[in-house]
Amino acid sequence: MARLKEHYETIVRKALQEKFGYENPMELPKLEKIVLNMGVGEAVRDKKKVDISLEEMTLIAGQKAIPTKAKNSIAGFKLREEMNIGCKVTLRKQKMYEFLDRLVNIAMPRIRDFRGINPKGFDGKGNYAMGIREHIIFPEINYDKIDEIKGFDIVFVTSAKTDGEALELLKGFNLPFSKN
Repeated sequence: MARLKEHYETIVRKALQEKFGYENPMELPKLEKIVLNMGVGEAVRDKKKVDISLEEMTLIAGQKAIPTKAKNSIAGFKLREEMNIGCKVTLRKQKMYEFLDRLVNIAMPRIRDFRGINPKGFDGKGNYAMGIREHIIFPEINYDKIDEIKGFDIVFVTSAKTDGEALELLKGFNLPFSKN
């Protein structure tokens, strides 16, 4: 069992139950999935950029990334329908907890001038989205082999009904929120 899953089962669930007064343990919010998404704007000019991003995203996530395709053609951007323009990974269960553990304990401490993540990234339904500016903070990426630094989005999808519940859940996983 992943270390953070065990932490959730033993510590976080009890804390959430006490704070929100749930009687049924099935009501407790839980982390359902983590979605990583990287848009590659240069893919219109150079198709190899998407392949490189796919490889790097696969290394970061520990699971094979899939390309995302354009839904519409946009002549001004020289974009055609069904053209690969990015990549994404959806992590669930064991891999989700392993990624979250690496994100909190290894990658985030490597961010320069880090003062915590913004607590305003909630969508009103208990999901949290944040952006990473440099993918090189992950130790899986070999700094010598990359040609450019890319950013990507991370979305935490929870079963929480409100943003307050989701915030407490993510704080239970030691996500370092800033004091804003």
